[in-house]
Amino acid sequence: MSSRRKARILAFQALYAWDASQLPVSELLEFAWLEPEKLAKFDDEARTFASLVIHGAITEIQNIDRLIQAHVTNWSFDRLKRVDVAILRTAVYSLLFQQDVAAQITIDEAIEIAKEFGSDDSYRFINGVLDAIWKESRQQN
Repeated sequence: MSSRRKARILAFQALYAWDASQLPVSELLEFAWLEPEKLAKFDDEARTFASLVIHGAITEIQNIDRLIQAHVTNWSFDRLKRVDVAILRTAVYSLLFQQDVAAQITIDEAIEIAKEFGSDDSYRFINGVLDAIWKESRQQN
């Protein structure tokens, strides 16, 4: 598994932990919420990339959540699965603010993470939302 994929998994897990517990960003970025043996599986590059995504996503959380809500039909944001929301937040941040990462890579990675950590239908849902957000953002630029 690539270092970037590991970083995206770490970022998604941190955003899930933040959503569940509202830990301060500083604590999230120290990764103290993660068991030491699990943290040891992530190299410095993965932790650095994950930290950028975590900090950036939380900084932009209102814009990110607004975009997600705008592309979810017939569901209120509060009814979405927390795992799906964390994956979406990670990917939407990357789509909007990490221009050096190809959108298709971001979407593909989010789908793979959803297949591993989400419910049976999560990857389809996440693909649809991210694709719509990406298409809209391209039209605006």
